[in-house]
Amino acid sequence: MPAAVLGLLSAIVYGSADFFGGVAARRIGPVRTTAVGAISGLLLLLLALPLAGGVWSAAALGWGVLSGLVGSIAVGLLYACLALGPMSILSPLTALVSALVPMAWGLLGGDRFGVLGYIALGMALVAVVLVGFVPEKGAVRPSLRALLMAVGAGAMIGVFLILLDQTPSDSGVVPLIANRAVNGAVMWSVVALLVLRSRRRAATGPRLDARRSGIAVAAGALDASANLLILLGLRLGDLTTMSVLVALYPAGTILLAAVVLRERVAPVQWAGLVLAVVAAALLSVA
Repeated sequence: MPAAVLGLLSAIVYGSADFFGGVAARRIGPVRTTAVGAISGLLLLLLALPLAGGVWSAAALGWGVLSGLVGSIAVGLLYACLALGPMSILSPLTALVSALVPMAWGLLGGDRFGVLGYIALGMALVAVVLVGFVPEKGAVRPSLRALLMAVGAGAMIGVFLILLDQTPSDSGVVPLIANRAVNGAVMWSVVALLVLRSRRRAATGPRLDARRSGIAVAAGALDASANLLILLGLRLGDLTTMSVLVALYPAGTILLAAVVLRERVAPVQWAGLVLAVVAAALLSVA
């Protein structure tokens, strides 16, 4: 399967994970959602280990641990900036930066394309902005703090992709297992701190129970699946192509919201989706 197809597929799966994660966050809160998702994703990767295999080495574990730490920072900044809003500006900004950082790294590292390839990359970057555009009536300008958080979140997502690209070719899913273990440790530590804090203040928040956590489990499994697709794409292709296509992850969220929640997809977003498919097709043959 061409790397470009894997990149586009991983973006759709990532976006689907965001959709379920967003629904779960309304029920149990964003931190608990991420923590539960880390565990379900880890279990999925452990189940995939006998099939996908992988050599346990210091390099595989090291890059995996680093990517887990960076991923935790990225999620924290992403939630924080989107909470400040407006999402119509911050969401596409985050996606664009998440593409530009690893794209620049890949090009500096030797990734090269023909004329058609560079045209396709440009089209994909435009598609990232169009797909991530969330129309909001009367949206206000974002604060400097929100803009810096959005850029930081996008940069950390980009660094996450760069770190995955550094993993040994024979490591299989081992780096992702290390990544998810670290991410789970960080997020559950945060959950524990929040619980202690709420008890001291005699406050109550969204409760964590099996019924409410089911969607978060699905979100974590989808997120881990997207990571696996990205890793396969990086092994088969190049960082530049994968980074631009992965940044199209809002597409999955948009499509699921349209089907499940009957939310209207803006014409500019449809244009972005079509442009993304065309760009992916061109990249697959470039």
